[in-house]
Amino acid sequence: MTKTELFEKGLKVRKEVLGEDYVNKSIAGADEFTRTMAEWSTEFCWGALWTRPGVDRRTRSIVNLAMLGALNRPHELKLHVKGALKNGLTKEEIKEILLQIAVYCGVPAGIDAFRNAREAFNEVDAAGS
Repeated sequence: MTKTELFEKGLKVRKEVLGEDYVNKSIAGADEFTRTMAEWSTEFCWGALWTRPGVDRRTRSIVNLAMLGALNRPHELKLHVKGALKNGLTKEEIKEILLQIAVYCGVPAGIDAFRNAREAFNEVDAAGS
């Protein structure tokens, strides 16, 4: 598969999980400095990894939430909470993942994860109104 094919596959999945508006704004906002990273993440994270057949999107969302919370990456966590909801996770399931982060990665990481998830839930709820 060529780079272009992987990028296009990744772009499709990225839009399905994160939302077309978000992805379009992200791509439009890329400049000379950030464009390579935006293309690379779309090609490899979304095109090469998220399209693999071994794990479904719901499971990938669970893994991402755990890793992003453990690494204390609030922007990406918030974004992936919204994606996890689209991939079929419930708020209750997300809460359980975040509790596990608190136990295994520390309460401060868990508190930040809960704060960011709540913000994501509020934004999703507001958009649905």
